[in-house]
Amino acid sequence: MEYRYLGASGFRVPVLSFGTGTFGGQGDFFKAWGNTDVTGARRLLDVCLDAGVNMFDSADIYSKGAAESILGEAIKGRPRDALILSTKATFRFGDGENQVGSSRFHLINSLDAALKRLGTDYIDLFQLHGFDARTPAEEVLSTLDTFVRAGKIRYIGVSNFSGWHLMKSLAVADRHGWTRYVAHQAYYSLVGRDYEWELMPLAQDQGVGAVVWSPLGWGRLTGKLRRGVALPEVSRLHGDPGPPVPDEYLYTVVDALDAVAADTGKTVPQIALNWLLQRPTVSSVIIGARNEEQLKQNLGAVGWNLTPEQVATLDAASAVTKPYPYWHQAPFAYRNPLPV
Repeated sequence: MEYRYLGASGFRVPVLSFGTGTFGGQGDFFKAWGNTDVTGARRLLDVCLDAGVNMFDSADIYSKGAAESILGEAIKGRPRDALILSTKATFRFGDGENQVGSSRFHLINSLDAALKRLGTDYIDLFQLHGFDARTPAEEVLSTLDTFVRAGKIRYIGVSNFSGWHLMKSLAVADRHGWTRYVAHQAYYSLVGRDYEWELMPLAQDQGVGAVVWSPLGWGRLTGKLRRGVALPEVSRLHGDPGPPVPDEYLYTVVDALDAVAADTGKTVPQIALNWLLQRPTVSSVIIGARNEEQLKQNLGAVGWNLTPEQVATLDAASAVTKPYPYWHQAPFAYRNPLPV
């Protein structure tokens, strides 16, 4: 398993990490993802660890805390320092007025509860699950810095921030000498390349590593969706279609994936994941699986690389018009070079 630095930190993470959104299956939303129990989780962790994947990502809202609890049970008896635990908080977790957001009140409660559910005394990477415009960045970052100094958190990151959200936060941290964000858990895939326009250049400039979520485009790049083929009976797209993707655009990308898959002997998901692993600023790609077969297939995305020509084929098929002002800057690439 290849390891990379997490942003500008000295911390190394595997290029693939395992997401626990399929653990628990509580509520209609997460039931569509999966319902892995403790026994199943232990087996999936065994498969991951055998392959060198030792980073496991969760969040408090995944199945109302059940995903963290199941992960905590699954890691019992394993050496804690051999594992990398990542989780998130910010979204609503409870009915009270203060059971949401990134206030000091909510973050303290969220962290203490996560530590208890995970059965550990520290979290390797703690991320804000979304941006909270109602809480001053100074309150958020001073709270997180206190957690780091207390040893409850080793590294901090964000998820689903815009460029200015992240840059403002980094500037506040620098101004006060507080711990900086070194990771951005972001949506990025061959059918969702918005990350590239602003967040990727920012990440390269500021040393923030991308931890990619939904790398298969909300299940669209599993190889099961093609022209004239009905949506599989079991698919998260039935209840939660996620970000809109025009059908013809999707089919064009899948056609290119099929061509590269035929050329390499790899599967469509493996091609889509390997493409991401060659993108600038990507530290780790989160893979998920309902079962051992899916997990092993996804693990086959490492240990080899697409050729530059194959990458160019996929780039061309998935290209879209850049939003303003990036389409206006494109002709001046010699002064606005792409991240490398």
